[in-house]
Amino acid sequence: MFQSFDSHATPDQGPPRLAALRGVVQRDGLAGFIVPRADAHQGEYVAARDERLQWLTGFTGSAGFAVILRNVAGVFIDGRYRVQVKAQVDLGQFTPVPWPEVKAGDWIKAHLGAGEVGFDPWLHSADEIATLRAVLEPAGIGLRATRNLVDTIWPDQPPAPCGLAFAHPDALAGFSSADKRARLAEGLRGAGQRAAVLTLPDSICWLLNIRGADVPKNPVLQGFAILHDDGRVTLFTDPAKLDDQVRAHLGPEVSLRPPAAFVPALRTLSGPVRVDRASAPLAVSDELTDAGIAVVWGDDPCRLPKARKTAAEIEGMRAAHLRDGAAMVEFLAWLDRQPPDTLTEIDVVTALEGFRRATNALHDISFDTICGAGPNGAIMHYRVTRETNRAVQNNELLLVDSGAQYRDGTTDITRTVAVGDPGDEARMCYTRVLQGMIAISRARFPKGLAGRDLDPLARFPLWVAGQDFDHGTGHGVGAFLSVHEGPQRLSRLSEVPLDPGMILSNEPGYYREGAFGIRLENLIVVQVAESLGDNRAQYSFETLTFVPLDRRLIVMAMLSADERIWLDGYHAEVLAKIGPRVSGTVLDWLTAACAPL
Repeated sequence: MFQSFDSHATPDQGPPRLAALRGVVQRDGLAGFIVPRADAHQGEYVAARDERLQWLTGFTGSAGFAVILRNVAGVFIDGRYRVQVKAQVDLGQFTPVPWPEVKAGDWIKAHLGAGEVGFDPWLHSADEIATLRAVLEPAGIGLRATRNLVDTIWPDQPPAPCGLAFAHPDALAGFSSADKRARLAEGLRGAGQRAAVLTLPDSICWLLNIRGADVPKNPVLQGFAILHDDGRVTLFTDPAKLDDQVRAHLGPEVSLRPPAAFVPALRTLSGPVRVDRASAPLAVSDELTDAGIAVVWGDDPCRLPKARKTAAEIEGMRAAHLRDGAAMVEFLAWLDRQPPDTLTEIDVVTALEGFRRATNALHDISFDTICGAGPNGAIMHYRVTRETNRAVQNNELLLVDSGAQYRDGTTDITRTVAVGDPGDEARMCYTRVLQGMIAISRARFPKGLAGRDLDPLARFPLWVAGQDFDHGTGHGVGAFLSVHEGPQRLSRLSEVPLDPGMILSNEPGYYREGAFGIRLENLIVVQVAESLGDNRAQYSFETLTFVPLDRRLIVMAMLSADERIWLDGYHAEVLAKIGPRVSGTVLDWLTAACAPL
């Protein structure tokens, strides 16, 4: 639990591991092998056993994949990781590939004349493989489902996780598991479907009102489940994870089976069976089809109900954010008292975790804290290790992106602060990022719009200065679940309509490689907007995060009157909500930090 600063695979380990994998690829008669950062549950977060991409290449990012061919090994990374990957892999052996600008199928065609590329069907969705086949097969390149070849060369691969599960109270969930199962089963019956296969751990935990300890920083239980059209659920997971209390909580309508029973159970179902083409492993639909069972493609039935938080979940998130906001204010006040050049990034991360622990309510942090001083702030998902630990120096920016898991909610917040005087250029960039965050916070928009429709609001102040950032403006957030939760996002790629109850991050940024990074992040929840004008159905956002923004970095002349009004109003609310939770010199610091512009 909590944060470790030890490094994992290093660039020098990559070449011998790559050579070993190529040996197995050749012996199996393949021309290549695909190594995703994924597990059989297709979630973003994976256990140590499933960190195959990291073990092979050294790359520690939360998204990406590698394609290993005979003469070239591509590591596909999105805009968040293009600086990071260059420091983590052996660039003489691995070639960073900008993704999704360069598609895997096109890249394979360009580097492979003919042959078969292997893949593990438990680590790829049906959508992924269908997309690849459509590009490769006309070029005479095949895809072959095979065993996992990385596992055959990983001698000390960690065991499968076996964290103990625990009940999540109905009072915090807003509905009992029986209520949720009955509602989803009704939907299956209405669609003429006999069952739905659930493979995402957070969906299973949400449906059954349980939490687990199988994945670092995310309170989820790994397993598979089958939801039947009468509301019964069969849960396939290691029985050692379930004590008597959890078994009693699950009740008689949830049958418990070991993981090895999952495939045989699939083959005995009556169809049609609903499978999520985008998230379920290809192996699931293949097993059903091989057994002659009709497969119906459809979204994971938990996906949208989980995203639309209940009133109880939203109230829990509000409480968690006030508690966390006070810890953050204690931390920022402490940080301001430290003389320049006396702290390292690890010192900062350790101190922040200490303030959260002092709440006596911390379950875990919600992800490894990103703490980038000076140029390290430009590495969007930088994770400090003992080898990379940098001193926080005078006259630079410090970016701290962190979060916490509490039993009543999940937090995620980023603040960028001044250490000394970082200069006018840094202040102007900071102000543009702030303007983008304010634009999202103030947004009022018609019902039916998606994240792609709002994403430009956060970028416009940067665009007019010829600047931008290479990540989405925001991601969905779970309620004491995964800190990254779909399907909603604030992103030019997201077509999912935003609905009341959906919680998102609002986190524009700006990054100048080798110099500094800036990101500001609050969590927001979609709400029905009060009636105005001709009473069209419109939504707006409620802000959940209450922590001051660094006034020393704001160029006041760049802000509009409306932006100043919003910022003064936000800071007044911070002081009113967080002030009673701190005292003494911290309250003095907070009062000054929240003073009107």
